[in-house]
Amino acid sequence: MFSVTGMQGFEMFSLMHLVTLILFFFTAWWLVYYRQVLRAYQKIIKWSLFGALLACEVTHHIWLVLTHQWDVADLPLQLCSLSTFIALYLFLKPNKKAFWLLYFIGAIPPILSMVTPDMLYQFPHYRYIKYFLHHSAIPLAVLYFILFEGYRVPKNAVLTGFLTLNVIAVPVFFLNRLLGTNFFYLASPTETKTLLSFFGNGVWYYVTLEAAALLVFFITYLPMHYMQAAEQKRVRGK
Repeated sequence: MFSVTGMQGFEMFSLMHLVTLILFFFTAWWLVYYRQVLRAYQKIIKWSLFGALLACEVTHHIWLVLTHQWDVADLPLQLCSLSTFIALYLFLKPNKKAFWLLYFIGAIPPILSMVTPDMLYQFPHYRYIKYFLHHSAIPLAVLYFILFEGYRVPKNAVLTGFLTLNVIAVPVFFLNRLLGTNFFYLASPTETKTLLSFFGNGVWYYVTLEAAALLVFFITYLPMHYMQAAEQKRVRGK
């Protein structure tokens, strides 16, 4: 379960992969559908998500160190780590603008990462469990903040969030050049076959990456837009 070389051979859209995805979407539906009933258990949900995110981030590095794999490329500077740190901060201290960024980088991107995962190991290897638990907990945390803590995202946050992410990406890009790393996948696509594999090479890779990010931001905002419109309609109707 914790071996470096054992239990490899992950197959995309295998039965276990599909079961994992279904379990995630069912959990998200359960939170939405039973949100009123679950308010009595809000603290349990909150600290369960907090604990899952923290455990995934910490145990991953412990596993890498204990198996003599840890490298500078394993620094927690990937997009999912940024989402994790923002979510952990929000669990401890409310911050509307921090949530705006989390909403755009923590809602759809982790789900896309689960659909086409950068994964070698099969279930029940630790890396498989950690990867999917981590990438499930991030969007579930986003959902928690919306459903139970009343966070909302304004329309102008689409552009400001996109620009903020690009500002963060600039030093990450140069850090990649300095260390020979691939944080934010700014140096190249993933080694395994994922959506990024179709983004081309060279300058075209960055153009496609920017266009895809902006598209994801706009798509991510749509459910928030319709939800807020429905809420305003209910208020006007009272």
